[in-house]
Amino acid sequence: MKVCVLSSGSKGNSTLVITDKVKILIDLGTTTSYVEAALNNLNVDVKEISHILITHSHADHIKGLKVFIKRYNPVILVTEDMKNVLEKELGNFRYEYYEDKKAIIGDLTVNVIKTSHDAEESIGFVLTNNNSSMVYITDTGYINQKYFKILSNNNLYVLESNHDIKMLMDGPYPYYLQQRVRGDKGHLSNKQASDYLCKFIGDNTRKIVFAHISEHNNSYEKVIETFNEELSKNDMKFDDVLIAKQNEATEVIEV
Repeated sequence: MKVCVLSSGSKGNSTLVITDKVKILIDLGTTTSYVEAALNNLNVDVKEISHILITHSHADHIKGLKVFIKRYNPVILVTEDMKNVLEKELGNFRYEYYEDKKAIIGDLTVNVIKTSHDAEESIGFVLTNNNSSMVYITDTGYINQKYFKILSNNNLYVLESNHDIKMLMDGPYPYYLQQRVRGDKGHLSNKQASDYLCKFIGDNTRKIVFAHISEHNNSYEKVIETFNEELSKNDMKFDDVLIAKQNEATEVIEV
């Protein structure tokens, strides 16, 4: 399995996942032209994108969908609640439901976990392909402990590290928005993300990608600094870390 975060942040999100048999996207919150250009740079034929997984229906995760599905007609994987919301935005589209919180796309297995965000419904994923596994979670105020087992000791983590609490509270957002961001239906702080990762990472973990980083209430340096502090507190070491950026794709990660 190969993974490339094409874009990540409050202005748009999209991630490419490739296996021997399939090519899919997670979210399409950027413009279609941005995704087309990013895939072209990776020598990936955009017409080979067969499915798109949607985490939730906020604009920064779906705003490119309407144009993309008109051009390429992929299958959109949705929950029933999500499908009803997307129909209002997109009209008719090809879709499939998850069955028992799972989908199989060629040689890729998608396990769904429920996240906590102020959308109609929001989800994250554990993707498995042969002996490779990836956790993908953004836009959540917390992670339910009932998922800790399936989230533990995976090869790759793409995890939201949205804000630094002090920067958020000292920053430009009005009070109500600060409370939304830091609430149970908001976003993970650097501290929360690092705490979770210290619980989840194990001997099989090869790489971490910090995602959905706020341009106003965070910095790349703060993300790494907080993670290193939490590692030190737990007497742990891990240094194979990437930062996902808004307008720049990550390297292609082989899982």
